[in-house]
Amino acid sequence: MATPESGATLESVASAAGVSRQTVSNVLNAPERVAPETRERVEQAIRALRYRPNRSARSLRTRMSNLLGYCVQPAAAGNLNPVLDRFVHAVTESAAEHGFHVLLFTAPAGSAGLDRYAELLAQRAVDGFVLADTVVADPRPGWLTEQGVPFVAFGRSWSGPDRGRWVDVDGAAGMTEAVEHLHALGHRRIAFIGWPEGSGVGDDRVAGYTAACLRLGLDPRIVRAEGGAGTGRALAGTLLDGPEPPTALVCVSDESAYGALRALADRGLRPGEDVAVVGFDDTPAARLPGVDLTSLSQPIEQIGREVVQMLLGLLGVVELPPGPEHRLLRPTLAVRASSRPAGPAPAAPTEA
Repeated sequence: MATPESGATLESVASAAGVSRQTVSNVLNAPERVAPETRERVEQAIRALRYRPNRSARSLRTRMSNLLGYCVQPAAAGNLNPVLDRFVHAVTESAAEHGFHVLLFTAPAGSAGLDRYAELLAQRAVDGFVLADTVVADPRPGWLTEQGVPFVAFGRSWSGPDRGRWVDVDGAAGMTEAVEHLHALGHRRIAFIGWPEGSGVGDDRVAGYTAACLRLGLDPRIVRAEGGAGTGRALAGTLLDGPEPPTALVCVSDESAYGALRALADRGLRPGEDVAVVGFDDTPAARLPGVDLTSLSQPIEQIGREVVQMLLGLLGVVELPPGPEHRLLRPTLAVRASSRPAGPAPAAPTEA
């Protein structure tokens, strides 16, 4: 069908590229089915003719909206979430390669939010859902499975049986690598700044830290509280002002690590020189001059692509990728100036 913008049709694109209408349709809807040389020829014709598929006509024919639903959770006051920002971009770009778009919506946390998912399904507004920020006792995977709705999650089912497909990052393995890195540099008093118990992501990371410490003969030292940089600053201060202060701090997130760096500055201590600091997420600020934070980097772009490929496979748009239903990817440690070989331990505070 012609589009108002250009007047080009599927037939005219096929003629220009020297292929069939079905081949053009495959390039638009299932490009992996088309040989690279043929796909490039068709894409050149699409660009030259400024062809745009008529989404309304295709939706009537396929009974699909070509929209994937994604719930955006508001960030806690004072906290940033650049990881999920990157994930949304990765999902959007990957979906667009297959002619899909992402519908962003909000919903209350927990079971109260399921009504919003049901409303979108009743309106046939989306074909499936991308879940993120999964939590302990998350009701969404089970409910969507019972409804027979296609979905793929960025994050595991932290309690109960796994429901549906997911892709996640092995936070425990990442924290193990961080502790091993610090231990190899000579650090023996390595403390952990984490979130309260009950956070699936946080508990996974502290488990990796604890296991690594015990295996290396180190005493785990864990402090926890809800929050971001401000909390990290306070917890790091408590550790640094206590008896036998640590020579290294492993933080559950970069936000907590930035607070720890501020706590060092408050006391005239130098990161990497006096106390090593390691974060998790490798956010953009970690690479800034003067910060140079060693951090664990998550393969967010890969996760976004794999989540979309799995979901489109469940929808029958592409061939379902081979392999397990659950994918656990390892983060990589980006070593910077905030972690260096251990020097003399910072002195414990003395009374005036």
